[in-house]
Amino acid sequence: MRLISSVNEMMAWAKEQRRVGHTIGLVPTMGYLHEGHLALMRRAKENCEKVVVSIFVNPLQFGAGEDYEEYPRDLTRDSQLADSAGVDVIFAPAVKDMYPKGYSSFVEVEQVSDHLCGAARPGHFRGVTTVVSKLFNIVRPEIAFFGQKDAQQLAIIRRMVEDLNMGIAIVGVPIVREADGLALSSRNVYLSPAERKAALVLSQSLKKAKELIGEGEGEAERIRQAIIEVIEAEPLANIDYVQIVDNRFIQPMERLEGECLIALAVRFGKTRLIDNLVMEV
Repeated sequence: MRLISSVNEMMAWAKEQRRVGHTIGLVPTMGYLHEGHLALMRRAKENCEKVVVSIFVNPLQFGAGEDYEEYPRDLTRDSQLADSAGVDVIFAPAVKDMYPKGYSSFVEVEQVSDHLCGAARPGHFRGVTTVVSKLFNIVRPEIAFFGQKDAQQLAIIRRMVEDLNMGIAIVGVPIVREADGLALSSRNVYLSPAERKAALVLSQSLKKAKELIGEGEGEAERIRQAIIEVIEAEPLANIDYVQIVDNRFIQPMERLEGECLIALAVRFGKTRLIDNLVMEV
């Protein structure tokens, strides 16, 4: 496996792979890899001849007072894990190379970004779409792989690729969970033992929603309130949002119809976790 930090070197490597006819798959990450990331890499390896994993903690997607400085970083550990998944290249650029002095170009996807994390974290998705656009331009993959845990991000990337005619296939990979149901996240390391236990309320509340839908409940607000009741029964949980939206345009629904996204963001102490459930009705 090769580690590349230079933007120009990454572009040259990718150009050579395309010249010889190799299909390139890209897995964008912020590092501190876990089994969820490895599932993306393995999926990429199944579908592509060459796999690039980007590791870049992107300052543009962190707001004031968020955990940019504290976000866990361990490139040595990440390299070992990526190598074990058969990755060909880790692209780990420096901030100064991705955003050199005078940088002033941004990509923003409207409407799909308005709700959920877009409302709770203003500017977050502008940072995401800007860095992903840059990664797409540098690596020029045929296919890019994203986790379903970040469901709104996945919808936004798909919208951007379609709107801007990028010609890249976007593959969403299902959420990977611990045995007890907690969705894997790099931020789980922030949780105290008590908070880790309390965080199980996220998957438990989604299970309740799934049961209600299975019983025929179609009113979004009734399902939302049932989720809130489950979460609020946990003293350590503080709800950021609970929303039910359509899974393509991320707009609120009154009645469930088509592909629906039930999305949660909840804080446990200083740690903000997200989780979701996609249901076809």
